Amino acid sequence: MAEQEQFLQVLDRDEAELRFRAALDLKPRGIEQVPLDAALGRVLAAHVVSPVDVPSFDRSNVDGFAVVAEDTFAASEEVPHIVVLGDEHIHTGIVPTTVIHSGKAVAIATGGMVPRGADAVVMMEYAEAHGSKLRIARAVTPGSGVSFAGTDITAGETVLRRGRLLTSRDTGVLTAIGISHVNVWRHPIVAILSTGDEIIAPGEPMEPAKVYDSNGQVLSDAVRELGGEPRRLGIIHDDAAALRAGLRHALEFADIVLLSGGTSKGEGDVSYRVVAELNDPGIVAHGVALKPGKPICLAATGGRAVVVLPGFPTSAIFTFHEFVAPVIRLLAGRGAEERTIVPAKLAVKLNSEIGRTEYVLVGLVETTEGTSDGTGTSLAAYPMGQGSGSVTTFSRADGFATIGRHEEIVQAGTILNVQLLGRELQLADLVVIGSHCIALDYLLGELQRQGVRSKFLAVGSTAGLDAAKRGECDVAGVHLLDPQTNEYNRPFLVPELELVTGYGRLQGIVFRLGDERFAHRTAKETIAAIADDPTCMMVNRNKGSGTRALIDRMLAGAKPPGYAIQPRNHNAVAAAVVQGRADWGMTLDTIARGAGLGFLPVQAEQYDFIVPRRRANRPGVVALKMLLQQASTREALVRLGMKT
Repeated sequence: MAEQEQFLQVLDRDEAELRFRAALDLKPRGIEQVPLDAALGRVLAAHVVSPVDVPSFDRSNVDGFAVVAEDTFAASEEVPHIVVLGDEHIHTGIVPTTVIHSGKAVAIATGGMVPRGADAVVMMEYAEAHGSKLRIARAVTPGSGVSFAGTDITAGETVLRRGRLLTSRDTGVLTAIGISHVNVWRHPIVAILSTGDEIIAPGEPMEPAKVYDSNGQVLSDAVRELGGEPRRLGIIHDDAAALRAGLRHALEFADIVLLSGGTSKGEGDVSYRVVAELNDPGIVAHGVALKPGKPICLAATGGRAVVVLPGFPTSAIFTFHEFVAPVIRLLAGRGAEERTIVPAKLAVKLNSEIGRTEYVLVGLVETTEGTSDGTGTSLAAYPMGQGSGSVTTFSRADGFATIGRHEEIVQAGTILNVQLLGRELQLADLVVIGSHCIALDYLLGELQRQGVRSKFLAVGSTAGLDAAKRGECDVAGVHLLDPQTNEYNRPFLVPELELVTGYGRLQGIVFRLGDERFAHRTAKETIAAIADDPTCMMVNRNKGSGTRALIDRMLAGAKPPGYAIQPRNHNAVAAAVVQGRADWGMTLDTIARGAGLGFLPVQAEQYDFIVPRRRANRPGVVALKMLLQQASTREALVRLGMKT
């Protein structure tokens, strides 16, 4: 394995921009409008439900080694841990054949498919290979360096609702699920090349270890929003000769050339190597002290910009708006962008990384906590927190806060200056925080049809209950069992909260039909038989969710293989079992039936809505209560598999 290069001259953000601007011809171009050829600026007439999971596999966020996190606990430079290093090197676009067990590791590239059994990736900087042995000098926690499959979008999930005016953030989501839409009008010409062996075009069938080219679409529409004309030159795989030819062609007509992916300094990253061949002046900055977006490569030739953006969607769009968008506006004859900044209180503690300015995407909700009479409002900021590989985070966020490069911990309650992603903050008519449910998706869709705009933050039942107590939501969707009374939800009420009855659901263990380990057994018998079976992989749920509490109660302290894999909703659990990434998990009976999985009942539970009393008369809450009382709604919930 070739030694990976490192970023030796990481620049401050302002210094990088100064060098970049100095190398460009920034005189504005003439203005010419052309018809739009896709959905940007159109209003959705129907809900958009994802036909695929995004990402469709557990993906490494770094170059390093896939491991079982427990093998690294207490590892340090002084006392390293040694594991066996497998022969396979997992590149992007490749389905691994290795199965990781305790005491074993395998090399993996950024964007590579995490092999079965691994629950973390140790960065290359903190491990050293010696033949068949790997010396690990830093501990990692489960989930470190990994974006788990189904944590972003799951098949069957409603990603955009009827009546929404599409922006570039939305079209990025649409392309990520395989739906191609374009809508143009022209100004300076911006050529866009998507690179990578793992990239496939929207419309093609999804394959293991592949991703749809969402960056090409989201960047293209962002250029249009700024007054430019994008020219998409398609997908070029990791081949230097092909990329060199594509770049040469783009420079024949474009004012700006954008390459998406291949900017890191790994063995398979060729984009920055091809751009390094330019002169007059060529590369002016490669590596900027930002998170996300450190690997960005800024170059110029003959006064024209050539930029290699990071491949992960959030990193790509952030660095685009920081460095490229102002240049497009100047070339289009537009003035400086007017940026709206609002103060908001951080809802939860936030950990940052020393040494890099970090941009944190947040969702904003009104809160009454801390007001003298309970009638005033302020804003609370919830970090979206799905990583640089997410395609929905940027679409669903209201704005972002900048965390200084010298700040490591930002405490809950800290007032942040949040820069809005649009000029105006459009708060929802109904804010729901708590546990995800497919029936909740239906209810919010019906409210949208009635003209009630909603915002939903899937943080789990416990965090939803806490948000309701703080007055940060209109409704908390919860299914929390009190072990002392064996009653759901009501025992957790305080005087400031009221309960709106929802519906019943049936939770249980799901498995692939034909798996004899689960045949002719109850759920309790199955757990007893497989909890210590190293060959039987589970998929867990996120901490704070009611389902996670139920799982932990059944396991009684056991942590089977896969325990650290924690998707955020029920659909993702079923997807993991269907695809063979796990052998069992816990989800709803209706989802199990839809996925063609076996089902062992565990618990009939109640999913209810908890409302802060001071918000009980808000129009959105009243509309939800009325909707729940309608006979047609109860019938629809029954069709979804709920109990009313």
